[in-house]
Amino acid sequence: MAPVRTFARALSDGVLVLDGGLSNQLEAQGCDLSDALWSARLLADAPDQIEAAHTAYVRAGAQVLITSSYQATYEGFARRGLGREATTALLSRSVSLARAAGRGAGWVAASVGPYGAMAADGSEYRGRYGLSVRALERFHRPRVAALAAAGPDVLALETVPDSDEAEALLRAVAGCGVPVWLSYTVAGGRTRAGQDLAEAFAVAAGNDQVVAVGVNCCDPAEVADAVAAAVAATGKPGVAYPNSGEQWAPDPGAWRGPAAFGPTEAPGLAATWTTAGARLVGGCCRVGPATIAAIAGAEGQGEQGEGEGGGEGGGAEGAGREGLGI
Repeated sequence: MAPVRTFARALSDGVLVLDGGLSNQLEAQGCDLSDALWSARLLADAPDQIEAAHTAYVRAGAQVLITSSYQATYEGFARRGLGREATTALLSRSVSLARAAGRGAGWVAASVGPYGAMAADGSEYRGRYGLSVRALERFHRPRVAALAAAGPDVLALETVPDSDEAEALLRAVAGCGVPVWLSYTVAGGRTRAGQDLAEAFAVAAGNDQVVAVGVNCCDPAEVADAVAAAVAATGKPGVAYPNSGEQWAPDPGAWRGPAAFGPTEAPGLAATWTTAGARLVGGCCRVGPATIAAIAGAEGQGEQGEGEGGGEGGGAEGAGREGLGI
């Protein structure tokens, strides 16, 4: 059962705690994610593991669960021999698994990842796919329709690398009947495609379907300024769920460097982001339940968190970890 308060009303009431990286929690549970479909494969092969990962974040105090549909597309599953009906059922399952883990409390955000996640070549961290806005809209629309029909509280248009795809996504969700948040992945104070953030966020200005705007799957040092730009450009609540701050090294294929966004740093960083205007705060790649528990505790929402997972989160699933300048 969905919460009584609408998602937009909950945002107006205060800060909501998002979950962390789904894939790192799945890897911590022993799941093998060495596949182009990444965690989306488990929608078909091990849905109980996805529900268990969501549950770990609920126990940590997350109030909003992001579904495992980031990498789930009709095109991706077609390469594995699944037809449209079967894929639609899996997209719907992603919502029902998150809803079941929440046990009637909190909110479910259906993840709509970028085109580059389907390509699984790291292009979601570059953008500029060589496709028109209209072509990108055609790509996104069927999955948006399937996810909206499954009854989430909000659609998370996340890890968007450039404003062209943001425009396409907003066209694709128009009329679906579900509110959305728009979240760019950024680097160097610009979109991954190199666009000015104020201009990129402005695509959501005046769109009443968009209930929040911000960033995810980026270095935590990027967040405060980007959220402030998002709020200033749109007048909407901000979204902040960055990576841990570790850097992915394609050779030898490992995360390196210290984490800048862990349980110790989380309360202070979250306070900085909420001061900048964020009302949705959580984590993405390499951010696990312990960090979410620290945020939830600071916000007065926490239960008892579990240990950190070991892999990347929703935003990095499609990249196969390649091309991550994070």
